[in-house]
Amino acid sequence: MELRNQIEAIAIEAGKIMLSADSIQAATDEKSGHANFVTKYDKKVQEFLFAALARVLPEASFVGEEEGAESFREEYRKGYAFVIDPIDGTTNFIKAYRPSVTSIGLLLDGKPFIGVVYNPYQGIMYSAERGKGSYRNGIRIHSSEEPLARSIFSMGTAPYYEELTARSFKIAEKYLHRTIDMRRSGTAAWDLCLLATGITGLYYELKLGLWDFTAGAVIAEEAGCVLTDIDGNPLTYDGPSSVLAVSSGVARENYLPEE
Repeated sequence: MELRNQIEAIAIEAGKIMLSADSIQAATDEKSGHANFVTKYDKKVQEFLFAALARVLPEASFVGEEEGAESFREEYRKGYAFVIDPIDGTTNFIKAYRPSVTSIGLLLDGKPFIGVVYNPYQGIMYSAERGKGSYRNGIRIHSSEEPLARSIFSMGTAPYYEELTARSFKIAEKYLHRTIDMRRSGTAAWDLCLLATGITGLYYELKLGLWDFTAGAVIAEEAGCVLTDIDGNPLTYDGPSSVLAVSSGVARENYLPEE
């Protein structure tokens, strides 16, 4: 079985843990930062993923959100490194406000190689491998060719970083005047997949952890999207970053927020 298919199968098993959850609010703790939560299921899914993926690629290192490591270690630049968000959209998960997804990115020599994002509530699997295109439940997907004026955009509010709130919404106001409307799902990985599918034309968030965007970025780029930081600089994969992602259609125009 191809490596990507093996990772997809593991993501489906992780999704079963999410679907089995009950009494979630009673199993919730707060982490540092505003409205930053973790449940016992985040930890349970991450432990499962680390063990299952290690059997597939024993030589790989691991970057997981529930380790709390914001720094990027040099070991991640050599060979394989899994970048995992066990439940992206934890607040959605706690409040039963869908979606919540499992996000598995794989770096090869520090560069994005494979991305898998699975939504167990709808049985939707997004996946991509560098140079081989992006897929939704096995069907090839492409980003939209529509211009910004005929697109909706999505945003993340970077809720853990209150110092970024004013700038986040200032940018949103700019895009509201340049697009049809705005949406917010509460999971960066899912928003990047919607961009890859052609549903939205632009997505941004002012600070994301590496685990938040790695898998979705592979899927978006392989679907023809362009990803940078919020200022238009090339996106790096060595720690937290802002992310600005646009469809192939929007990429043909001046789409920077013009603050």
